[in-house]
Amino acid sequence: MRILFTTANQGSMFQPMVPLAWALRTAGHEVVVATQPDFVEEVTQAGLTAVPVGRQVDPRRLLVAMQVTEDMLEEAREGLHPPYDAVEDPEHADWESMLTGYTDDVERCRYEIFSMIGGLVSFARSWQPDLVIWEPFTYAGAIAAKACGAAHARMMFGADVYGRAREIFRGFGQAEDPLAKWFAGYGRKYGFEFTEDLITGDFTIDPMPASLQCEADLNYLHMRNVPYGGVAIAPWWLEVEPEKPRVALTMGLTATGHFAGYTIDIQDVLDALSDLDVELYATVPEDEQEKLRNIPENALLMPYIPLHALASTCSVAINHAGVGTLSTFALHGVPQLTLPYHFDEPLIARRFSATGAGLNMHDTRIDAGTIRENVVRLLEEPSFREGAARLRDEMHALPTPNQLVGELEALTDKHRGGRS
Repeated sequence: MRILFTTANQGSMFQPMVPLAWALRTAGHEVVVATQPDFVEEVTQAGLTAVPVGRQVDPRRLLVAMQVTEDMLEEAREGLHPPYDAVEDPEHADWESMLTGYTDDVERCRYEIFSMIGGLVSFARSWQPDLVIWEPFTYAGAIAAKACGAAHARMMFGADVYGRAREIFRGFGQAEDPLAKWFAGYGRKYGFEFTEDLITGDFTIDPMPASLQCEADLNYLHMRNVPYGGVAIAPWWLEVEPEKPRVALTMGLTATGHFAGYTIDIQDVLDALSDLDVELYATVPEDEQEKLRNIPENALLMPYIPLHALASTCSVAINHAGVGTLSTFALHGVPQLTLPYHFDEPLIARRFSATGAGLNMHDTRIDAGTIRENVVRLLEEPSFREGAARLRDEMHALPTPNQLVGELEALTDKHRGGRS
């Protein structure tokens, strides 16, 4: 088969695709990844063939073009926004708010992926993939699949608030539908009718365990998360058995890349943990490190460290509940303290804490002293290690990317009409 992956130019969306892309390649299939030109190097560094389509979209210019204000960014820190916030409380979902949210989502699509669509359709019609795999922000993949007659699947990188919100929205039974109208316009151009799979795929590939996921009434293929974070070098000291409990602190890249900074004061947290008999390993960008007054003796700060190499050595992890980070530590049965601040992170953090594998501070007072108290609890109370072990076992019971290949082949054959 020929498989076309397509993604926007962000690592958190692309990285979950890499292990599956390689599983398909090692099974003998042809695999390419179409993305915006500025992201091509990320693809080729993963050992995959890149196809540049469209033009570079600078996230900062995108925010200006969409008239996103600082107040709106602050609201985004609070978690899901319309229409996806309906997932949090479906019984009180509001039609007008969801309609406005989907109208805004169409505007995001126009700015973010418009430039990809023409080039992606042209490439797909020329290369003739059997299967197109796209992440939820790159609807261009669904359009290209329809235009060339390929089967197509969404590949999740977080909670499926997209499918669940769509389910709630359609449940109102209203005719007005901004997404359907937008897709229909491309259908007239490329020769297809709007069908719901353009929004939710023929099926969905999900590297999250059921206990953390938010599902709709759709066909899901669950897959074990295989951590991939890009080019990485594991420092030698990770091979040395830690003499004290090791605590990891990592708040991801989004806080400093898209927002004004962290939602916690890193210096205050370092100071609060300075008297604990632990080894504290924190990933902090160099420009943020320069703002610190002092670094405690029990702390080591680095701009980056491969989390899959660090996780197995840790007793506790403090993080933002980004799915890649949270899943990497969860695969090793590490109790975690989550401090979520963006989009689906609060939802995932709540589901994570409900498994008993850790604590969540999104809905509580967040200060350095409280963080310290919760870290001590995670270190000392056995129930969190037991909960983390249960979640680890749930994740390890899922099929690996290699084990999923046969099912992908069968579903591709089914949705492409038996064409080989």
